Amino acid sequence: MKQYFLFILLMGCCMGVRGQSNKKAIFVIVDGIAADVIEKLNTPALDAIAKEGGYTRAHVGGEKGGYSETPTISAVGYNSLLTGTWVNKHNVWDNDIAAPNYNYRTIFRFLEAQYPDKKTAIFSSWEDNRTKLVGENLPATGNIKLDYHFDGLELDTLNYPHDKGRDFMHRIDEAVVNNAVDYIKKKAPDLSWVYLEYTDDMGHMYGDSEQFYKAVTMMDDQMGRLWQAIQYRKQNFKEDWVIYITTDHGRSADNGKGHGGQSDRERSTWIVTNAKGLNHYFKTGNPGIVDIMPSIAKFLNISIPRDQLMEIDGVPLTGKLYATTPDMALQNDKLRVTWKALEKKGNVKIWLSATNHFKEGGKDEYTLHATVPLAKQEAIIDVSKLPSSFYKVVIETPGNMLNRWVTERN
Repeated sequence: MKQYFLFILLMGCCMGVRGQSNKKAIFVIVDGIAADVIEKLNTPALDAIAKEGGYTRAHVGGEKGGYSETPTISAVGYNSLLTGTWVNKHNVWDNDIAAPNYNYRTIFRFLEAQYPDKKTAIFSSWEDNRTKLVGENLPATGNIKLDYHFDGLELDTLNYPHDKGRDFMHRIDEAVVNNAVDYIKKKAPDLSWVYLEYTDDMGHMYGDSEQFYKAVTMMDDQMGRLWQAIQYRKQNFKEDWVIYITTDHGRSADNGKGHGGQSDRERSTWIVTNAKGLNHYFKTGNPGIVDIMPSIAKFLNISIPRDQLMEIDGVPLTGKLYATTPDMALQNDKLRVTWKALEKKGNVKIWLSATNHFKEGGKDEYTLHATVPLAKQEAIIDVSKLPSSFYKVVIETPGNMLNRWVTERN
């Protein structure tokens, strides 16, 4: 009988490991498509994916007018997704990607640290996504190495000669998608990133126009081919796949040609996913691009270390959340901390640090300043014994963490 129970236990463990190894995630960034454009056009592929999960409006740009205000520029948005943080942390301010702060780790680093045997891939029309943002083979990223990449075609002017109409960029995107489809069907990496540029090119050239709208519908067809590849893997290999599709910024309100500022339309984005268990925040909370990374981490069973978790600005879009929407106000040595409670039971712990050593790769010493009921949605902290013009505040709930900085700019 004892041997029988040991056999059952062993089988259960093996099934658990197999189930975990069968989880696959892919995220897609299609460049420069405001939410109102997606909503006005016919996008059958995106609709089919959303039917299994959901569609929501979302945002980029950080806290408008606050310490985390983030330019609505392409590479800035990509890195906000990769790290789950806004620009005040990841430090990618424009497409030059001059000095990323790799102390804020990407989803690829988190996966590799916990599951070094899992496979990763990037399919991109822009090489810098791999070499600068993910930081492949750089000492600052722990010399992370992706298992597969298909990128750099924008540098191949022999096979993709650059033309004024930017048609070469569509052909590059097609090659990227075709390669992703083929590789996913054959190899099924555990975590993949697909990036496509052509829609943003048409937006810059023509603004809100038939040319731009045609590019969006062609993108939808590309998403349909990716979705078919995922379905093939699910049906033939019994794998559990999640896909998140989003954009990195919206477009200017006047004619749709520009972006980079903080207008509502430039900040307005969207998320399509097949994820199960989408929560109330996904459906009604106008989530941010920073929320995709922790959502993928949760799906892939990645345990983010506590010191890193206290820095991440995003929260998971699936499962139970206890609180969202942190806010702070400092006046006369009193720090008022507020949040929006999504559950009634449980307590909230308020942690404070007056340093930001994490930014340089160090460690911040947090002290517990209050424990209050979650439903109270407020805590008043006396900081007279910790005078500072800067505080990092972490709100720890029973199920998720929120963080916010208090600065002179607040």
